[in-house]
Amino acid sequence: MTVPNTPSSTTDEIAAANALQLHDARPFFEKALAYGVQHGVLGAEKLAAINTDAPKGMVQIARYFGSEFLRPELEKARDRMVNLISLYLLDTTGGDLHEAAISLRDHSLLSRSKGGSDMLKRLIAMPESSNFGMAGYADAETPLLAVWSLRSHADYRAELARRTQMAQAIHAAQWLAEQFDLDPDELEAAGADAEAVIRAGLLIVALAPKAMDLGEWPNAATFEKVLLAQRKKKLAPPAQLRLPPGLPAELREVVQAHCAGVLADLPKLLDAATPVRTLLRPSGAFRARYFLLDDPLAEVDNFHRSLDALEEGGEPPLPASKTWTKTVQGNDDEHSLLTLFLCLAAGVPKKTLLTEKTAASLVRKARKSGLQPALATEFIRTHAPGVHQQDYTALWNSFVQDAEKTLLSDMDYQMHDALALLRRECNVVG
Repeated sequence: MTVPNTPSSTTDEIAAANALQLHDARPFFEKALAYGVQHGVLGAEKLAAINTDAPKGMVQIARYFGSEFLRPELEKARDRMVNLISLYLLDTTGGDLHEAAISLRDHSLLSRSKGGSDMLKRLIAMPESSNFGMAGYADAETPLLAVWSLRSHADYRAELARRTQMAQAIHAAQWLAEQFDLDPDELEAAGADAEAVIRAGLLIVALAPKAMDLGEWPNAATFEKVLLAQRKKKLAPPAQLRLPPGLPAELREVVQAHCAGVLADLPKLLDAATPVRTLLRPSGAFRARYFLLDDPLAEVDNFHRSLDALEEGGEPPLPASKTWTKTVQGNDDEHSLLTLFLCLAAGVPKKTLLTEKTAASLVRKARKSGLQPALATEFIRTHAPGVHQQDYTALWNSFVQDAEKTLLSDMDYQMHDALALLRRECNVVG
């Protein structure tokens, strides 16, 4: 059954349509002021006080950010003041116009402006990054306040949520570091990311729960030993992770958020087919996600232990060949070596450094003729120093496994992905 239009229903529809088309773009302070006057919340005496305070506030703000003697600065100060008041009223009243009007009635205009300024100062004081090496500076407050004093309440709330999450991550990372007697200054000096510290802490608890009792955060060498010991046991990865014992309740949520990622990484970590040293290389993805201490002395000690083990086995390592020495010319970092190995596999002249042009030429040749990884493997076996051959082979195999699909992809017409990969993993200069 169809209900016919009546005069009243038509009027309601028109009113509803008009309501949808209306958009009040005024600052919240102006809306609250108009509401207060319209509904009798703000009387003549209060309006006179507001008119007296407004110029004072504008001059103070203009002086703080520049000069109170320039008209453009005063006009911008007016915008800042209106916005600061709006921020404070929106945040403290939840956008309720009646409550905002009462707030204006019961307090001075300058106090509402200062309230908005204090909100922004607290926001700016919060960590902008979860990296311990990127702490802010006190002299940055004024220029940041100049920017934020003109931003919307929605921008403020979004940034507050982001920085709150950063602060919680930093707090959780600091708590974990304390359990291992790790000085916060070491985290700052290392430029550690709070999330990487949290993930590493969860991993340590999963693989070596007694490590917390020892009070020692692992470096790459000690973590390698822990990982190899777990691989020998051939244990299946746990179904879920235990949170560190004694973790404060307010930090549980931020730590729990990283459990799924660590669980996803565990199968690869415990897989004996993945070379540990390749996994732990400084520029690798694992070291970017998990914070381990840098301890050069431990690395050297681990290297000498490997030499001793070889000597005890009666098989002294072979030195590098003249071909290796001439080709590498001392450039034996991972990026240089991967560049060399890739040149060998692609059948182009052996180099440890590529220009953008030669890198693009290498990719085109590889896509036309294919890669032959075995050529690089054979070069390592024949010419590399014996003590490093296993590590170099593992480094090369890991690179090929991760990069071959991208390098040879027919879908990457402009070679953007392939060249980005080479810039990241190899030595490529502009």
